Amino acid sequence: MTSAGLPESLIPTLPGEHYTDPEIFRLEQERIFETMWFCAARSSDLGRPGAYKTVDVGRESVLLTRSRDNSVRAFFNVCRHRGAKLCTEESGEVRRSFQCPYHAWTYDFEGKLVAAPNLTRMPDVGRTDYGLAKVSVREWLGYVWVCLAEDPPSFEASVIQDVVARLGDAESIGGYDIENLEVGERIVYDVKANWKLIIENFMECYHCATIHPELTEVLPEFADGFAAQYFVGHGAEFGDDVKGFTVDGSEGLDRIPGVSDDQDRRYYAITVRPQVFINLVPDHVIFHRMYPVAADRTVVECDWLYLPHVLESGKDVSRSVELFDRVNRQDFDACERCQPAMSSRMYAKGGVLVPSEHHIGEFHEWVQERVAGQ
Repeated sequence: MTSAGLPESLIPTLPGEHYTDPEIFRLEQERIFETMWFCAARSSDLGRPGAYKTVDVGRESVLLTRSRDNSVRAFFNVCRHRGAKLCTEESGEVRRSFQCPYHAWTYDFEGKLVAAPNLTRMPDVGRTDYGLAKVSVREWLGYVWVCLAEDPPSFEASVIQDVVARLGDAESIGGYDIENLEVGERIVYDVKANWKLIIENFMECYHCATIHPELTEVLPEFADGFAAQYFVGHGAEFGDDVKGFTVDGSEGLDRIPGVSDDQDRRYYAITVRPQVFINLVPDHVIFHRMYPVAADRTVVECDWLYLPHVLESGKDVSRSVELFDRVNRQDFDACERCQPAMSSRMYAKGGVLVPSEHHIGEFHEWVQERVAGQ
């Protein structure tokens, strides 16, 4: 028996309150999402100078925009005058500047205060000192990543290291040329479940034979319960009669040129903490971003990325989209079935993990360490 009084084969999970308690969720927002690199948007969503998006990161609203030098800038979406939200729309485009709708304090794309009523009568007010508060920003894989921490952790030692830990090296993802792929489909899911339930589900395939008939037809080894993430560098191989990563196993699309022969006809799944899932197949990439909203609600934005000429030629991508859209809906339905039970007296001390889910136990330890401030 283990120290938790369980058989040696079983591992304890987090107690149920970790999925329902607003105070625990607040600590996760503060100590995980507001301190780590957070994938906020696709770079192409900020197509030209003046384009902007607002994204909730932890408890903060962040304004993303493209500057005139074509770089992406990020700021707290808070006017420095009286704290009004500067941009109230989720996305849009401005010509020259951002103007607060309350008192018309106005900022350029670099965040500098450029105008305000009677500003010339206040020569002691520094245009930079009272500009928008900057947020650290980085572009990678064609996505915009931000970090609210005053002293951000190393991007290489955190985000890129999660990819290395899964694939064995950083070069293996480079051949997919993700930054130059284009969004062929985007689906936003509003999931009535805690963000950790979604990550736990993505990390294991013990459930695959039960709820993913289409996926296990394409990837037969998933029927045995071992997730692609179980082995470093391992990619789940397509079935012998499967031609492509599509809902019916039919022919896929043009192979991404940088994908090696060793990577062909294989599926790789990567978790980048705290809120990104990357799925690699030879002809496209499926990229999930989670936005935790409440202890029992998570918005998941999923992009299907393809070679530009595939989309320009009008080729049908619907069969590839349908496969993982079904997988997503099956997964999220399972998470929503679990969420109500997290507050049950039967789950007050948690549940158990089987050996093939050991990496979920490691994830739980990581979450607890972060929340404890370690």
